[in-house]
Amino acid sequence: MTIQAPALGNVQAAGIGASALTWLRGIGVRQVRLACGLIMFAYIFSHFFNHALGNISYDLMQNWLWYHVWWWRIPVVNITLYSAAMIHFSLGLWALYARRHFRYTAAEITQLLLGLSIPLWLASHFGATRVAGWLYDWPPLPYANPLFSYWVARQHMVAVQMILMTVAWTHACIGLYFWLRMKPFFRWAAPILLSIAVLVPPLAMLGVHQGAQEVIRRAKDPAWRAQNIKPIPRDKREAIDDITLFYFPIGYAAAILLVFAARGARALNERRRGTITVSYPGRQVRIPKGLSVLEASLRNKVPHASVCGGRARCSTCRVKVVSDRSALPKPSGREAFVLARVGAGKDPSIRLACQLRPQTDVAVIPVLPPNVGADFVRNRQRIHVGEEHFVVSMFVDMRGSTSLSEGRLPFDIVFLINRFVETVSRAITDAGGEPNQFVGDGVLALFGLNTDPATACRQALRAASLIEANVAQLNHQFATEVSEPVQYGIGIDAGEVIIGDIGFRGRTVFTALGDSVNVAARLQDLSKRLGCRAVISEDVCKLAGIPADALTRAEVEIRGHEKQMGVRTLDDPTVLAGLLDPQAAE
Repeated sequence: MTIQAPALGNVQAAGIGASALTWLRGIGVRQVRLACGLIMFAYIFSHFFNHALGNISYDLMQNWLWYHVWWWRIPVVNITLYSAAMIHFSLGLWALYARRHFRYTAAEITQLLLGLSIPLWLASHFGATRVAGWLYDWPPLPYANPLFSYWVARQHMVAVQMILMTVAWTHACIGLYFWLRMKPFFRWAAPILLSIAVLVPPLAMLGVHQGAQEVIRRAKDPAWRAQNIKPIPRDKREAIDDITLFYFPIGYAAAILLVFAARGARALNERRRGTITVSYPGRQVRIPKGLSVLEASLRNKVPHASVCGGRARCSTCRVKVVSDRSALPKPSGREAFVLARVGAGKDPSIRLACQLRPQTDVAVIPVLPPNVGADFVRNRQRIHVGEEHFVVSMFVDMRGSTSLSEGRLPFDIVFLINRFVETVSRAITDAGGEPNQFVGDGVLALFGLNTDPATACRQALRAASLIEANVAQLNHQFATEVSEPVQYGIGIDAGEVIIGDIGFRGRTVFTALGDSVNVAARLQDLSKRLGCRAVISEDVCKLAGIPADALTRAEVEIRGHEKQMGVRTLDDPTVLAGLLDPQAAE
């Protein structure tokens, strides 16, 4: 029995035809968290831009502040901003609870620690700017108030604000990097984005520093100081500090401890529920029920591709389930959306390892190599994991290359062989085929990867005709440089083969494995013994619709075959052009 796995390609194939309902079903927790993070990033960028205007002048900085405040305090915008902040923070705690392992990358652990520290760094500044307004109806403060307070009255707050700016911006940029690195435009946009990411915080810090120096100078004027600097009364300030610097940190620490307490309770519950076995090729691991297959791989150090870190974005963690699937949970909306996006939605055996949480024993085979990186996703490369397919194989070999090398420089030989390979490959692609492998001065071509068998056979015969014409033109060009014309042989056969990616680590090649590929190579060898230009299996001619009496027929012995096989031989492949309908081979 043959197990077929789809040729999985374009890991980010755009779902242009997907309905709005399908798109909505593909929204998961992480997509909501990302959207909320983008809203907060927009606020941070707007705020930092406002700070950076201080490098030009304090007046410009202050005037732009009113536009900034006006926009972000529109009721709908303000509610959206604070809702996004609360949801993003809550989902961050949920992600900390849901994660079943602590094998973080350096970027992930940095983002996590920075994100968890932001509320503590923000508490004091948030208390003066927003809590005071909520509790005491304090109006929005001009830049002069916090700048004078931080740079004169409470100078330690300068360091606190600079650290806050660095922490918040770095956390946001790491999150954006995780999201954007899989986008096709990231390769050319990365230097630009990096420049922005590096320059914005220093410009903002320099801007507030320049603004603060201007405020200190202007504050020497009592009238200006009375009009622009209105400190919060001491009793109200102390009440705000109690809330933001005492009660809030206690509540925040309690929330984090509660998350770890919940994790401990879950671990005890999982032990009571028992474990299951996840089988990989050559290895089995035991895991508690409820873990995903990807978490099982990471916990037990099983090599497993996962570019997005298990966020159900990249689909590189997908596996083929080779055991009973009846007891497995159905794909979630997000999993179904991602699988459909990469063209694997119709195969029920293909699942996302980061989303599949089996409750019974399961056997899986990872689809992609464990070393797959963001470049794979970004470049939308194809991965063929093994598929049985009808293919027409053509093998073209240059004859006499050894004798041609006598008395010639290595450069001349390589140049001539490259011209021959180019000439043959151009004929193959013009006919609709795919040059697949180059072995010395020989070319293996495949036809039928995306067409029906009859069309593939006609394309291969048309390619043979084009090769004859192209090589004749090549010989005419080299007539004065090569004493003898370039000779070649062609072998063509068709049949069911296995197509897939073969190789090691990053050095893989898509090719075909099967009897017809070997037969094509043997037929090419026979062309030399039979003294003809091409030897074509009779099956190919029949499928292509070539008349039975159009070409010379012969019975030949092929090494590895128990019986003789019928072939057609020809001295001049250009005669095929008159036997083929040119439009049928397109």
